[in-house]
Amino acid sequence: MRSIHTFFRIASLGAAAAMIAVPACVFAQGPTGQNELASRTRATTDSSAATDDAATDAVHHYSFKSRTDSLSWARNKAVASKARGFHLVVSLQDRHLWAIVDQDTLLSAPAAVASGRTLEFGNQEWTFDMPRGIRHVLGKEADPIWQPPKWLYAETAKEYGLKLAELNYGHPVTLDDGRILTMKDGEAGVIEDGEFAALPTDEHIVFGNTLYMPPMGSKNRKVVGELGKYRLLLGDGFLLHGTPDKESIGLAATHGCVRLRDDDIEWLYENVPVGTRVYIY
Repeated sequence: MRSIHTFFRIASLGAAAAMIAVPACVFAQGPTGQNELASRTRATTDSSAATDDAATDAVHHYSFKSRTDSLSWARNKAVASKARGFHLVVSLQDRHLWAIVDQDTLLSAPAAVASGRTLEFGNQEWTFDMPRGIRHVLGKEADPIWQPPKWLYAETAKEYGLKLAELNYGHPVTLDDGRILTMKDGEAGVIEDGEFAALPTDEHIVFGNTLYMPPMGSKNRKVVGELGKYRLLLGDGFLLHGTPDKESIGLAATHGCVRLRDDDIEWLYENVPVGTRVYIY
């Protein structure tokens, strides 16, 4: 059987999924405890005035897309400063995460956060942001398996000048050389001379000038190790997770999730109960 033409192994999707780090403007280190959280943002009964003053002050430290963006930061920071009990705080500007109980900081960890970059491919567009606000830890997983979203395949296709097509069950594709590309028993493969041969599950499926995106749940769509040893689910596809890309920690470099060092994500996995509030600003 002829070898297929692939560009790189899907097992090393860190290279494909890793973003070019967004250079930082001058920014101040984030809070190390609830007292400092409160002191950095003046809370008054007039919340509009408080957030406006905080946003004005933040201009000297951070970079925002607009005044509306800076006001959103100030509002959500003020909410985080009032939080009590056990909770997590994520500062997207400081690229940092804290685990806090009332006024005590239990964990202070650098993080990689969303790049804010926009990807355009065909008639689709993805902006890699994490929305500010309050989320909750909805679940926890050890040894998580990543099933890349469509944007990963679009990003790869754009990088290599390829077309992108979906490969689905029950819809075989006749290739230029007459072989049949199809799905069988959860695996992608080709039929030649009536025999099915499975394709490697750790490589992108590329024939000619087309990258074929395998269906969710198939062996070809599952990537081991890209999310590190643990992940905490925040809903809507957003995660706190580990990463093999250690150099990205402390940068605006992700597609929306928060990446953490091995020891830090392990601490969160072991100590953060499901239901814990996560304040993001």
